[in-house]
Amino acid sequence: MSTSQYHLDLHSQAILEEYRSNLQLFEQTSKEALACIKEKLSQADVVVAALESRVKTEKSLAGKLELKGSKYASLKDITDIVGIRVITFYIDDVDKVASAVERLWEIDWENSVDKRRLHQIDSFGYMSLHYICHAPNSPYRFEIQIRTLLQHAWANMNHDTGYKSGVEIPKSYLRNMNRLAGMLELADEQFSRIRTELTDYRRRVHALVASGNLDEVPLDGDSFRSFLELDPFGPLNRKIAAVNQAEIEEVSLYSYLAVFKELGLNTLGEVSKLINKYSDAAYQMACYQIGLTDLDILSSSIAPQNLCIVYILINGGGRAGLRNMLDTLNGPSESNDMIASMLIEQAQDLPFMNT
Repeated sequence: MSTSQYHLDLHSQAILEEYRSNLQLFEQTSKEALACIKEKLSQADVVVAALESRVKTEKSLAGKLELKGSKYASLKDITDIVGIRVITFYIDDVDKVASAVERLWEIDWENSVDKRRLHQIDSFGYMSLHYICHAPNSPYRFEIQIRTLLQHAWANMNHDTGYKSGVEIPKSYLRNMNRLAGMLELADEQFSRIRTELTDYRRRVHALVASGNLDEVPLDGDSFRSFLELDPFGPLNRKIAAVNQAEIEEVSLYSYLAVFKELGLNTLGEVSKLINKYSDAAYQMACYQIGLTDLDILSSSIAPQNLCIVYILINGGGRAGLRNMLDTLNGPSESNDMIASMLIEQAQDLPFMNT
């Protein structure tokens, strides 16, 4: 296809021909660069929202040359023929990705720009980190853009509604866009702050659990996971399994978090006290259930389940309490009412119900 279809001078036509001659190289660079950054981020355990790559189309390049072709001595001066975009969830991940990029390629610092640092204290707008990288075994450079999801949203909105319109933007519109940019910037900062605070909270909880200071630890998803790592139901499980010399099949016990919260427990200390106080009664209940069977494999849920059963019965929860526990564990079902009645019948003659 001839370059004459575009409104280009001879110099720009030569640049466009050079582009055509090297299109396969650009496509290969795009593919390899994307694979490299993806692997590097995976090794660093950095999770991003999206990774994109593209080679500038001939039409797009021609449009650029029509506007400012004289600016470029050759195609080597156009640094965004190949573009990689990394979209992160959080602000602080932008710098993590940047660190990975710096380890992968030689950076053209003179032509790279951190648009996050260009804004004054009272200005808002496009924010993105642009690195110009030297492609290995190639005279051509390529661009990597790194920004957050919210920065990406802003860039797309601003580009589509402003840049492409080709008309002067009313001041009222610009004011509203700046207000929106400020809101998105604040939201970005708050999301990162919340993540940092949650990470710190998880570390504190893990440390408290490991040290045994359970009374100070609120009962929630993170703390209960840390608590389960201590195998708090293990001793009772092994004692019950010894009745039949059975093996214990490990299953997830996380569903008991909801049950313990339904029982009104608020700290890991309260869960630990429940285990200590009701283990003998739970053992009696479990022995009644399996004592006359030949079961040789028991689920690791047998201890927490029977602890909850005896807690409910001893504290007057009755059939309704047992039904609620079963609904929480297994989902609502008419059979849960029948099972609750059966459990009450099993327990009525056991020692823990008559003390």
